[in-house]
Amino acid sequence: MNPLAPDQRNNYYLIEAARAGVHKPILAALYAVHNQPQLEDGETGLGIAPIHQIDMTQINTFATQVQYAANTLRSLTDSLIAADWPSSDLWNTQAGRYSDRFLEAIAQGYTPSSDNPLAAQLEAIDPEALRQAYLDDIDTDYSGAQLPQNLTQLDPVLLAFAERVSPNYGRLDFQRQALVEAVRLWRQLNTAQEVYDVLGVEVVDQVPDESELDKALVGFMQSVVRYYAGYPNQREALIRLVQLWRELDSREEAIESLLQEDPFASETELEIVDPALIAFIQKVPQQYQGQGDLRFALTEGYRRWFGLDSRATAIQQLGVDPNDLVQNADNQEALVAAARILDRALLDFVESVPVTYVQSDQQREALIRLVQIWRRLEGRIPTIQSLFDDLRQLERAAPNSPEAMPAPKPAPVPPRPQQWTPNNIQLDASIIPNGNFTWSEATRGGARMPPNQATVDAIVRIATLAQQARDRIGRPFIVTSWYRPPEVNRRVGGASRSRHIVGDAIDFNCSGLTGNQVYWALEPWWPGGLGRYSRFPNLVHIDARNYKARWTH
Repeated sequence: MNPLAPDQRNNYYLIEAARAGVHKPILAALYAVHNQPQLEDGETGLGIAPIHQIDMTQINTFATQVQYAANTLRSLTDSLIAADWPSSDLWNTQAGRYSDRFLEAIAQGYTPSSDNPLAAQLEAIDPEALRQAYLDDIDTDYSGAQLPQNLTQLDPVLLAFAERVSPNYGRLDFQRQALVEAVRLWRQLNTAQEVYDVLGVEVVDQVPDESELDKALVGFMQSVVRYYAGYPNQREALIRLVQLWRELDSREEAIESLLQEDPFASETELEIVDPALIAFIQKVPQQYQGQGDLRFALTEGYRRWFGLDSRATAIQQLGVDPNDLVQNADNQEALVAAARILDRALLDFVESVPVTYVQSDQQREALIRLVQIWRRLEGRIPTIQSLFDDLRQLERAAPNSPEAMPAPKPAPVPPRPQQWTPNNIQLDASIIPNGNFTWSEATRGGARMPPNQATVDAIVRIATLAQQARDRIGRPFIVTSWYRPPEVNRRVGGASRSRHIVGDAIDFNCSGLTGNQVYWALEPWWPGGLGRYSRFPNLVHIDARNYKARWTH
């Protein structure tokens, strides 16, 4: 079997480190230094060997080696804590890593007790080699996240965050999951079911009583600050809590977010209500029928969104002269006409919000105020609470139910220009009139935009020919590569004179056909370059050079 790529191995380390509450780089270090035993999947292991109930068939793949390595490290940690090791002997707070003494204990190897069915034998290894491999992997992670090496401030901000959790708990599913994970890692448990058992929460058909669970989770968080002793599993539990609570991509991002904020902030992160605000605003056009109080809500939201000084200024900016409203107070027909103008402008504003919302405080507060007036609530806090109720519904709503997030509404299609230029490209538009190939395909979804008119013209040139080829074959072309800027072309190993740099080359496969079939269908008439690939039997290359060229790579 082909060996795993480094990123694939790292993914296993991340998964098992998060599950077991161990520091991920130690798993990478065990693999780098042990490089044994040989495994049935063609990989080498992390120095995990059979012992007691564990036989070789249970640890004979890379995935199971990583899993049992994490379990065994957790077991070793527990044994050292039971032997009265202080937290400072396990974790170097200033460096943000395991202590040298703990690394030496790992390097000496470890035999778990015979009553532990989840841990295996960890073979001994050179301590200095293990330490260096561990530090190397930390450097890789920290340089990517741009974290400082000195993390002495991490524990205080972790505890400050933990104190804020209980009063800001919105009973949302992802928050509940974050808290369950924190308990699981803190108590060194393996499953959510074990958490429910430890917390004494009733479970029916594998579903816990949520009111009981929420009460127990809040109680646990209120005790965290009192019982925190700085042991690695406790710290990892809180870091994992931050990562899941804030919906961040990695452990390092969680640490970075903590170190960049005021540790004593008391306000919940209000961006959490953004999905509810967007869902609310998308439902407004169906609910609004020109009612006066709802018109006022929309006008006030508009005013605050743009930071205008008065409602009169907002009305004027929306296209209605406030003075005309005063002068025509007794003219019902004029008032109705003005209301129609105002309503159309307000609904245009509403429909633009999901596209233009950048999650700024001003925009968010404008929408919160709009919701408050619309729902006739007494203040900002009840409004935010109502949005949390919306969020809970959004999390669990059936796809087509009224409570679900509405499907996004596309913006109106702009008119097609007479000539494409680098400044007027529309990603969804076909490159040639009534054609099948779009600018999104040519530019990798807008990530590789043409820098000049020559590149635009080249893309149009190959799109015109490719459409003729598609029409002849009568099947869709699935584009894998089109325009490639020079730096991208170098990175993917493209030829220095590649037509992809020019913009008039396409690599594609054709649904249901092999590369050979497509090649022979095009070979007699295709006027430019036509190639196929022996290593990739379904892939075809075409380009719009001004002479015929044929090849097999």
